[in-house]
Amino acid sequence: MKKNGDCIAIYSRKSKFTGKGESIGNQVELCREYIRIHYGEGALENIAVYEDEGFSGGNLNRPDFKRMMDDAKNHRFKAIIVYRLDRISRNISDFAGLIESLSRMDIAFVSIKEQFDTASPMGRAMMYITSVFSQLERETIAERIRDNMRELAKTGRWLGGITPTGYKSAAVETVTVDGKTKKCCKLELVPEEAEIIKTIFDLYIENDSQTITEAELIKRGIRTKNGNYFTRFSIKGILQNPVYMIADEDAYNYFVKAESDLFAGKEDFDGVHGIMAYNRTNQEKGKAVEHLPTEDWIVAIGKHHGLIPGKVWVKVQKSLERNKSKAYRKPRNNEALLTGLLFCSCGSRMYPKMGKRKNADGETVFTYVCKLKERSQRAACNLKNANGNALDAAIIEQIKTLAEDDSTFIRQLEQGRKFYTGSRSDYEEQLCALHREKADLEKKITVLIDSLADVSDSIARNQVAKRIEQLGKEISTTENKINELEGLTSQQELTDMEFDIFRQLLTNFRNGIDGMTVEQKRTAIRTLVRKVVWDGSNAHVILFGVQDDEIDFPFEIDGADDLDEDSKTSLCENSK
Repeated sequence: MKKNGDCIAIYSRKSKFTGKGESIGNQVELCREYIRIHYGEGALENIAVYEDEGFSGGNLNRPDFKRMMDDAKNHRFKAIIVYRLDRISRNISDFAGLIESLSRMDIAFVSIKEQFDTASPMGRAMMYITSVFSQLERETIAERIRDNMRELAKTGRWLGGITPTGYKSAAVETVTVDGKTKKCCKLELVPEEAEIIKTIFDLYIENDSQTITEAELIKRGIRTKNGNYFTRFSIKGILQNPVYMIADEDAYNYFVKAESDLFAGKEDFDGVHGIMAYNRTNQEKGKAVEHLPTEDWIVAIGKHHGLIPGKVWVKVQKSLERNKSKAYRKPRNNEALLTGLLFCSCGSRMYPKMGKRKNADGETVFTYVCKLKERSQRAACNLKNANGNALDAAIIEQIKTLAEDDSTFIRQLEQGRKFYTGSRSDYEEQLCALHREKADLEKKITVLIDSLADVSDSIARNQVAKRIEQLGKEISTTENKINELEGLTSQQELTDMEFDIFRQLLTNFRNGIDGMTVEQKRTAIRTLVRKVVWDGSNAHVILFGVQDDEIDFPFEIDGADDLDEDSKTSLCENSK
């Protein structure tokens, strides 16, 4: 990129993906035309384009905007051109700070639509005035959205999205004042799922513990609608969801005391229907979901039947708040080398559990524990824990032996070539299927984009936009699968150079591992080891390079008998 005085930056932003109106492409072309007219044809050769699509103008937390400002600090351009002022920001303080920063760096700011140029004092003054109206517009939009939420709250409608366990979404037709038929959705009970919800609340009330509730659900074989085990986090989400609370007198008193925005009178809390709460979270792209306090909720009576009495639901909320201070905190630092690599033979990950005592070498004594075993309290897995200190040491010694006679390892890698070469036709079939899937998704997006022009209802437009965004994510996932599959064969065929690299890695591992820090040892192990599987008495080391089931040859490990009774092991080696 050219230095300041030569280059001009173009910045464009759009909140949603669309090929119409002020799209990213249209904004850039309009800015290019402005540069051609005011700076000359030659200036078009020195343009830097920064684009943020799918980001709000409410703040400056956008990837390409940040990159542009980093380049501005390095004086890589003399001016920033935007199509319209609010493409930069709708926030007065953000915008004022930006103009001041650019002024200090001697970089001009031009907005085509408003015809403002900070190169002149009048231009700067008008820019600030317009930014005030931009923020006013943003705040007005936010207030309109909240007003819409209040209106929706009166209806008790289900607005879409993933339905909570225990319910399904059902379409309902209503007739408006002007005689038009309108479709909306409400929640309907799914009896078998509703019983699971009641069980979760009963177990939590009985044990006052998410961990015990989780373990008991696993013991009973109770799973989510997707067939997975319930986790502490999914259980907490259920316990905190007001949709399950019966709208009774206790519920009414709770929301009045919490000063929620309540759109129902006391007489509406009939002890039958459930609660619909809007504005419970603040979801901003690039940030974690923020759970808003109860006083910010917009609360109404839903069309669905409630499941949990208000008194019980309120009691659970107090318990969850009280138990926050007792929640388990995973240690940030530990000496375990196999974290992230070690799996139990049941399929669950194993994590290090640090003790309080030291061994003879001054190391903290720890064990590797199966996560599913802990969650289910031995109901779903009852394999012995692994002695962490001994297992880490044994893994290191085991890998060292490969360097002493690496011909066996290399020979097995050679055998692995046959597998990948023979699988090319399978890869081609999978690739064709993925390309077809991607094409179908792109067609769906095109149809939805075209349909937006015919949709006048703002709620319906929002739903269509969400669907477009969802399909866009599916396309991204499919593209990742395509890229991964296209590179799989070539990545797994080891060249002569790659064999030499393996030999060198093994030699360096043997000669230098003992003098490394814990972090360096972890990194070194990850260059060779893809996975370690613990079966309760043996650890199977899976190296990079060959299929999991291609090699299985045992090694004698000195000191294996010194492991404690709960984790006595001998290692056998699987090389991939």
